[in-house]
Amino acid sequence: MTDKTPPLSVKIARLVQDIYPDQDANVLASLIVDAFWPAQAPRRKRGRAPGNNLWSQKDALIITYGNSIIDGAYKPLDLLHDFLLRYLNGAVNSVHILPFFPFTSDDGFAVSDFRSVHPQLGDWPDINRIAKDFSLMSDLVLNHVSSQSNWFNAYRQGQPPYDRFFFEADPADDLSMVVRPRTTPLLQEVETTKGPRHVWCTFSHDQVDLDFRNPEVLLEFLRIIRLHVDNGVQIIRLDAVAFVWKVVGSPSVHLPQTHAIIKLMRLLCDHTPEKIILLTETNVPKGENLSYFGNRDEAHAIYNFPLPPLILHAMMSGSAQYLRKWQRAMPPAPLGCAYLNFTASHDGIGMRPAEGLLPEGEKEKVIETVRELGGLVSMRALPDGGQSPYELNTTFYDAMSRTFKGTDDHHFDRFICSQTIVMSLEGIPAFYIHSLLATPNDHAGVEHRGMNRAINRHRWNYPTLQSLLADPASPQAAVMTALTDRLQLRARQTAFHPNATQFTVNLEDARIFALWRQSLDRRQSIFALHNVSDETVTIQGAALNMIEDETWIDLLSGEALHPEIETISLAPYQCRWITNHPS
Repeated sequence: MTDKTPPLSVKIARLVQDIYPDQDANVLASLIVDAFWPAQAPRRKRGRAPGNNLWSQKDALIITYGNSIIDGAYKPLDLLHDFLLRYLNGAVNSVHILPFFPFTSDDGFAVSDFRSVHPQLGDWPDINRIAKDFSLMSDLVLNHVSSQSNWFNAYRQGQPPYDRFFFEADPADDLSMVVRPRTTPLLQEVETTKGPRHVWCTFSHDQVDLDFRNPEVLLEFLRIIRLHVDNGVQIIRLDAVAFVWKVVGSPSVHLPQTHAIIKLMRLLCDHTPEKIILLTETNVPKGENLSYFGNRDEAHAIYNFPLPPLILHAMMSGSAQYLRKWQRAMPPAPLGCAYLNFTASHDGIGMRPAEGLLPEGEKEKVIETVRELGGLVSMRALPDGGQSPYELNTTFYDAMSRTFKGTDDHHFDRFICSQTIVMSLEGIPAFYIHSLLATPNDHAGVEHRGMNRAINRHRWNYPTLQSLLADPASPQAAVMTALTDRLQLRARQTAFHPNATQFTVNLEDARIFALWRQSLDRRQSIFALHNVSDETVTIQGAALNMIEDETWIDLLSGEALHPEIETISLAPYQCRWITNHPS
């Protein structure tokens, strides 16, 4: 039987035609291959077929800055490596080190040199050592670069190829439809050897947007991906990818060319002998976010952005009503794809993903409660000139210190419940380092740095942190122990494979968020129950449909449960993982 699958060069050329219809597709396809596989680097004859073997229930990820842990003596990357091995080995096997390159602002996301490691963090050998022990995620900040980068300086001097690397517009253009996450002016006037120019700045005036209409920009980023892969990176995070293609007079977000660029990157990654996972970062409403799976030909994984605001609301309100409604309507990830589940990241808790999922009145309650606990609110500009809450700035640990009712004695249990939900859902769980460390809001950091997001970007002194982790009575030790114990337990359960079957159990009592997970081989079932309220809740045992003639046990408490049990009780914020085949 003849294999009718087109060769890689033909597939690349077809995508090139979609992105750059005015270019010679075959010539550009050849340049793309040379950029991604220089010097005849090996590649697969056939693309990696979509499947469930890129990840397993053993996968869990920590999100951290390269200098989240410091001591003033050792390189921060070496301290991070020590922390990972000492405290998280066996619980977390993947690490996302946020931009570790030289930068000028935005804590790394205004990159000035994509090919170097920031000297204050370490160097490539330090990155290599971490990559040998953990699956490593790096950031491809492909929408913009620092206004002080060599690329932008060369642009201002009219030096090719950088003289065509940046997106220019005219202040007279109709830019009213442009979707943005910031309130600063979109265009910035700069002086160049060709006279004044107005460059596009989606995020800030220190972050100047690149012009992907120039294929040289795409080729350069393919070379950068290759550099990262050669240094042990396995997961490429496409930062702010939704904005990379601009068209004056349009919203300039989620444009067809953007999706075609991701398809091209996915095609190349699936033809590498190394395992490379593409993760898109698109902090937008549900439908727009899901579109980045494409037809199983774009991102391998996407952030599950509605989770943080919905879990936050559930824990503050004591009702999983909206979390459950959203989850019931969520599709399983396509074959070969997965969700990345989280409650907190280096950014705030995005409110745009809650659009259409939380009523305005409920969102206002969340925002007010965050303000009452000492958190902050960042705004975004609207096309009509107004502003809207874009994200809530607080550590998730502190966010769990208060509910709509006020403060109580359930802070710890409420927080652990919120993180257990992340572990139970279909997908790969990810945890910001400050969630694992029960870090409180850093108000001094906000005052010192003049930036709301600094509240959630504390830098721990390592000796101080180690002392706290050695004290069982500290919140840091209690949270770290509870979460790592559950992660190690989770890693042994095949029903928690990222693509294992999931069904949202529609219990009458909205105080319980309940899921049924079943392993790919259908051997193990787990009923994951989470009481999001401060009250003891009892449910009917029959609601779980536990298979007869099998022994069921709650993995978290060790309690044996008979299939014919009449009722099951959950204390305030208690979670249960009830299974028929514990591992």
